[in-house]
Amino acid sequence: MKLLLVEDNLILAADLQRFLQENRFVVEHAATLAAASEKLGVYEYDVAIIDIGLPDGNGLDLISEIKQQQLRTAILILTARDALEDKVAGLELGADDYLTKPFHLAELNARIRSIVRRDHFNRSNLIKAGELYIDTLASEAYVGKTKLILTRKEYDLLLYLMVNQNRLLTRESIAEHLWGDHIDDADSFDFLYNHIKNLRKKIVQAGGRNPIRAMYGMGYKFLGDE
Repeated sequence: MKLLLVEDNLILAADLQRFLQENRFVVEHAATLAAASEKLGVYEYDVAIIDIGLPDGNGLDLISEIKQQQLRTAILILTARDALEDKVAGLELGADDYLTKPFHLAELNARIRSIVRRDHFNRSNLIKAGELYIDTLASEAYVGKTKLILTRKEYDLLLYLMVNQNRLLTRESIAEHLWGDHIDDADSFDFLYNHIKNLRKKIVQAGGRNPIRAMYGMGYKFLGDE
């Protein structure tokens, strides 16, 4: 899962980014409203974590922008303890949840995963496609009863493909979603091809069909249940 963290306190942002990365999220940071708006205009995110008080504007304006552009990005707002009006305004604009500062990191992790389950997985921990399924709570993938032994990136790749099953995904969008915006500097996508090749091999060796189809000159598609 890919997150955009919008927080102007650089010390807090660094702590949050490190914690979230340790919990298997790809995290990009923006310290201002303008920087966040620019990133949202170029890249896709599963969840935006937005501090309401930003040096160049109000985080509520960013929520409005996300909703106006109909982005597939869930929103978790961060507010001060006494900012009841901000909480209400954020939720009315379409935010999915809020956290009041200060908060425990474990609660942040739980809130994010709850939002993702609700918005992407129909409130379930399981994503299924035929005999292949992922338990997102345990971060484990199975073909039938056989557990797949995957690297972290292979798991993240499979999860992203299954969430978007039957949709064409470009190589650029897959790479950017899993490795972040610095992937723009990559010379080729050979590394992505190798991850997909290894993932296919492990699924087939576990007794499953190969669900990942290369669309020549375009990208990849995970063929799930139609």
